[in-house]
Amino acid sequence: MDHVFQVQGMTCGHCEKAVQQAIRQVDPQAQVQIDRPQGRVAVHSQADADALKAAIREEGYAVA
Repeated sequence: MDHVFQVQGMTCGHCEKAVQQAIRQVDPQAQVQIDRPQGRVAVHSQADADALKAAIREEGYAVA
């Protein structure tokens, strides 16, 4: 399944890495593409969208 999230608060490469790691804790096989200037996180994963959002939020980022 493909999911696209708007994530607020990503300001640097460390932020991107934190978001990727959070997603991969839910699904280690997830494919993640981040467009930091647009705040866009595209995820190809079998995991539930709500679980992925929760993992990102736990890292301290707002998810729309």
